[in-house]
Amino acid sequence: MNVIKSKKIRRDTKRVFLKMGTCSRTFFYIINREFGFPLENEEHAADPLAGGILQQGYQCGMLWGASLAVGAESFRRCGDRGRGTTMTIKATQHIIRSFINRTKSADCSEVTSCDWSSKFSIAKYFVTGKFLSCFWLAEKWAPEAIQSATEGLSLDQTGLSEQPMSCASEVVRRMGGSDEEMVMVSGFAGGLGLSGNACGALGAAMWMNTLGRIRAKSYKSSLSDPDSGKILKAFHEATGYEMECSKICGQRFKTIDEHTEFIKNGGCNKLIQVLADTSSLCECRQGERSA
Repeated sequence: MNVIKSKKIRRDTKRVFLKMGTCSRTFFYIINREFGFPLENEEHAADPLAGGILQQGYQCGMLWGASLAVGAESFRRCGDRGRGTTMTIKATQHIIRSFINRTKSADCSEVTSCDWSSKFSIAKYFVTGKFLSCFWLAEKWAPEAIQSATEGLSLDQTGLSEQPMSCASEVVRRMGGSDEEMVMVSGFAGGLGLSGNACGALGAAMWMNTLGRIRAKSYKSSLSDPDSGKILKAFHEATGYEMECSKICGQRFKTIDEHTEFIKNGGCNKLIQVLADTSSLCECRQGERSA
């Protein structure tokens, strides 16, 4: 990426961030725009992923948004769920490496030094002006995010399973999602790019539920979204309040094929169903209220 273009992206990123309101939506939008295919509703639905999944402090929302963007581009390039899933997971891994190279951590709580479960810590974060660090990070990383997304989508895909599976895609499938939507979230697999961090199936459930409400015109952006809160509560009850994929699954997946075999053999089946059922029920209730 040339210097002039990089500077232009940096200048524009803060303006976009202010307009979009969340880091997750911002990076979904920025990378989609770079590829020339905006997706307004899908980008808006990324809001609950900000703050490390509903302000839980796990993977930065910029990563979730960027992963959704490469998922969308993967499907456009492949038109095939299997190849698109592989491409999205590998591109997501490439993006995560780029982000960690800059920040030294993938987690929102470590990047911001804010405990998002504490009202006092959140207030301090805003009052002291520390929130500006997110804008500065967004400006610096945006050109790198675009470059890593482009590079990640061009990685060699040979020698991999022709029918890979993603826990996140499976949630979306059970919620009635399309092949395109399944590929969009497929990079969330195994805790986002098989990283073993916060559950990708949870992220997919929140995104798909929010997308349904946006399409039904019943969603309002908020730091505290009641239906996303219900999904998180059901998830906590199903996992014993464990958030990390590697601990829930009892393993960290080294390859896409390992993750595929795990899902094919019924791994996380009950949790995936709980998330799909709870998310669909919340969406249904929203539709009833807006009718």
